[in-house]
Formats: sequence, C-alpha cells, structure tokens
Amino acid sequence: MAKRFVATAYGDPAEVLDLVDVTIPDPGPDQVVVETRAIGLNPIDVKSVRGYVGADESRLPLPIGYEAAGVVTAVGDGAATTAGPLAVGDEVIVYRAVGAIADTLLSSTRAVHAKPPTLDFPRAAGLLLVGVTAADAVGTAGIADGDLVLIHGGSGAVGSIAIQLAVKAGATVIATANTANHDQVRRLGAAPVAYGDGLLDRIRAVASGSITSVIDTVGNDEAIDASLALVDNPGKIVSVAAFGRAADGIVVVNGSTPESKRYRTEALDGLIADAASGVLVTEVAKTFPFTEAPTALAELAAAHPRGKYVLLP
Repeated sequence: MAKRFVATAYGDPAEVLDLVDVTIPDPGPDQVVVETRAIGLNPIDVKSVRGYVGADESRLPLPIGYEAAGVVTAVGDGAATTAGPLAVGDEVIVYRAVGAIADTLLSSTRAVHAKPPTLDFPRAAGLLLVGVTAADAVGTAGIADGDLVLIHGGSGAVGSIAIQLAVKAGATVIATANTANHDQVRRLGAAPVAYGDGLLDRIRAVASGSITSVIDTVGNDEAIDASLALVDNPGKIVSVAAFGRAADGIVVVNGSTPESKRYRTEALDGLIADAASGVLVTEVAKTFPFTEAPTALAELAAAHPRGKYVLLP
C-alpha cells in the first residue's frame, strides 16, 4: 500500500490532514508509477487545504500537492517523455501532479519529465510550479532586450526566477524585497528596493528611465498602487497574485487561458535544463520528513525563510 496525505475537511493543515493508505494500480498505456524522493510544497497547497480555492465538500477527502520528483517503478505501454521512452529506474519530475504529497504516484506521462542527474531531487521537486508561473508572467509581459522591468517580490520563489528570466531576455531589473534578501536579489542581477512607506520614491530613485513593465508576485495594494503610478498603461502590469485588482486594468495570469498554458508548457524543458546546468539559481529553504507534511504546510503559511519547502519520503 502507498501512503498519501489528504484533507478530510477544510481548515488548518495541522488539524485536517490525514495520512491514508491508497492502492496504486498497474500503469495503463502512457502511464507510469513513480516512487517519490522529494515533494515540492507551494502556497496553493495551503490555500487548497483551507478551502480558499475550489472548496467543495464533495471533493473531500482531498489529495494535496502538485509537484514531486522520484524514480519510475513501473511503466505502461508507450510511456515516454520528450526525451524518449521511459524505463524502470529512470529519475523523473512529475508536474503537474495530482495528489503529489504521497510516497508513490500513478501519473500520466504528459506530466512526467526527465530529471537530469545534475539536478538533485529536492530542487527538482520544487522547480516547475514556480518556474512556469514566472515564465508565464515574463512571457505575458513581453519582456525583451532593453526593457526596464520592476518585479515585486524579487526574493520569493516565483520572483527570483522571474528576475533571472527577465535578465536573460536582456532587461534591466528592479526588484522589491525585504532588506535581508537584498544581497541575493543583487546576485540574481536586479537592483533591490525595500518594501514599506516611500516605496514609490525609492523605485524612482533607482530607475534609470521609465518602467516599461511590471511583474507582481506579491499581490498587495502597496505593490499594485506603486505600479499603477509608474506605468502609463495598467496593461503593462502582469500579476500572478493580485486577483482582486483586475478591475484596475492589470493583467492577471493563472494558467487558465490558452496563451498562459502555452507559455507554461513551452518553458518546461528550458527550466529543467537551466536548473540542472546552474544557469538558473533556485533555493530549498527547508526539508521535512514526509510524515511531517501538516507541520511543513502550517509553517509555509506563516513567515518563513527564502526558498522552497520540500518533503522527503
């Protein structure tokens, strides 16, 4: 029997998550069974458990988790990735997974990606959800060589990748971040600016010209209000978090539109290759034993260190 965490009700992860036994069937055509070695945790996991997104009592008990990395243990007919046929023993990344907080997964090969040997399991497990979100924002903003881009939340998991993708595209980047993370923002190639009162003036003091576009990964009013004051067209502001401010004319992306899905799909192979080569810098803030998933998600919902939280089965 495999083990999986499910939410038996909507509420605090520390109170409503249960570890249950599940039977994993033999893989069918274009399916594989993966023994997980690392599981990436994300804020959307906490929101799902608390019922902030897609709450529906009929979905309970609710499997949790969207990404993992592990080793193939069984292969169905025709199972392959873009890198070629899959075999037992192959190291893979599973994204977008269903119920990834489990020690074993049955997955369609559409969600399975070859893991390079140089990319360790914890970083692989925490890479793709934030990576494709950043790529979607950068693609939607149309960032190109010569742009001056403001990124809110530059030290966060999505924001740090967005900085690197924007710099790679040839843009000059300013990024808001807590002062404790300014050195890291600089290492990624952006000029850091602190949050708080006077934000707009600090951004203007750093900017070498007019801001051409904004990527927001924070979603609060401070970030959006400053952005609206800096650009002449709210359509130049792309947010992955400020869903309540769409009426201001900003562009909110969540992977639901055909264009958004295309940006995310097209980014997958490049993100994996760049992370494996070290071109793309990612961080794991903390790892937890698999059985401590409720504690890990509760910590993730509070103030926590820079980087991803990862479970280790």
